[in-house]
Amino acid sequence: MAQARLEHTNITVSDPKRTAAWLTEVFGWHIRWQGPAMQTGYTVHVGSADSYVALFSYGGSKPRQEDSYRTIGGLNHIAVFTDDIDAVETRVKAAGFTPVNHADYAPGRRFYFHDQDGIEWEVASHQVAS
Repeated sequence: MAQARLEHTNITVSDPKRTAAWLTEVFGWHIRWQGPAMQTGYTVHVGSADSYVALFSYGGSKPRQEDSYRTIGGLNHIAVFTDDIDAVETRVKAAGFTPVNHADYAPGRRFYFHDQDGIEWEVASHQVAS
């Protein structure tokens, strides 16, 4: 059987252009497409040649009220893999976010941070602790 791969995910954010700006700076991604959304609002696709995050704003969207980890269908976090976790952490801090929950795991390291919309991001690497 042919294996499927994740091509993209679509999340609602307060400002797609602002989120895309820090995603390109922190993760080295590029904007693949941007423009009016299908029904209303605005969308920016940002990522690599193989996959991306679609950043959508309907306009007038409300902040999440519930804890995603306790809500069926809630988005808990988005994980990004890197070969240089220290450099990414430096860029996360420069973007104004606070890395938390650092941990070593077999075979590497990880940390998390929340963006301006409260979306949790995980950064993981197979680099061992120095």
